[in-house]
Amino acid sequence: MLKSILFLALGGSFGAMARWGVHRWVDGRFAPAEGDTGFPWGILAVNVAGCFLFGWLFSLFDARSWGNESLRLAVFTGFLGSFTTFSTFGWNTLELLRSGQTGLALGNVAASVFLGLAAVWAGFSLGR
Repeated sequence: MLKSILFLALGGSFGAMARWGVHRWVDGRFAPAEGDTGFPWGILAVNVAGCFLFGWLFSLFDARSWGNESLRLAVFTGFLGSFTTFSTFGWNTLELLRSGQTGLALGNVAASVFLGLAAVWAGFSLGR
């Protein structure tokens, strides 16, 4: 049990740091104008990358029947659970709606859902 908790905590901490780094890097490249909420490119990038990694890594775990439950816990629940940011996606979308940017809000929902599904499929297909 302690081993599982350690693996979960380690994976979660690396996932959180990776999320923060990718989010900051992408948003830094597409910074909105002063006072503009802007499209949440960093969160979209994190969500799509997380979906791709989940699909790809799951196919590798499945294909090779890796039996190490602690490693699976660290990767899927820990790292990817901390890395992907669905709650932040929801908040960003709400903020866009509250600021009257309905088109950007709907674009964020559509892009996140469709690109996320495509990324899971691509990752899984690549792993197969």
